[in-house]
Amino acid sequence: MSGLEALYDTFTQKAELVSAVVSRVDSPEAAFRYAVDVCDRKDACQLLVSGCAEPLSPNADGLCEAKAAQKVMAAPGLPADQLPALKALCDEKGIALIEDGLLDHLAGIDIGFTVVDFGIAETGSLVLDSSSEAVRLATMISEIHIALLPMSKIFETAYDLEDALQDFMASVPNYTAFITGASRTADIERVLALGVHGPLELHILLWEDI
Repeated sequence: MSGLEALYDTFTQKAELVSAVVSRVDSPEAAFRYAVDVCDRKDACQLLVSGCAEPLSPNADGLCEAKAAQKVMAAPGLPADQLPALKALCDEKGIALIEDGLLDHLAGIDIGFTVVDFGIAETGSLVLDSSSEAVRLATMISEIHIALLPMSKIFETAYDLEDALQDFMASVPNYTAFITGASRTADIERVLALGVHGPLELHILLWEDI
């Protein structure tokens, strides 16, 4: 096994230990197809249709049907030349694709799709410049976060990112996120719960760009 393959294997193993789903893709377009397929197969956002299982008035029933009618994918920060390909796939499945205005969808974002800046093999972590509010929201309030990580951007330890992180911090204001696995907490009676402070699932797509 080559040194690079060992690095990628370490990243995958560490990320999977914290409940991330890791797959390889050969292009951004393959990542878009993956994201649209996940969105198409998932149930509608549960917060968005909370209470709709209860007997309601005819008007409320109609509202619940409208809420569940269309799923939403947020892809803030996606390069402009890649956005049309993702939008075309979303349109085929009746999925609404948004880049901004996430504050208007706080309880109804099914998929947050981001292209992350770096990966850390030692901990299976993602590093993302989240200075944009839209990027922060996409990674925090969506039910599922799908992150596209170029394999050329995976480093062994956080120390190997020192120069890159200093460049991030030179831009003020700066918000750099380290994301390790899906959101989890054991604050309530020491019972592990996923999705309390963020997405229920984290899917990491390793883009074979080298």
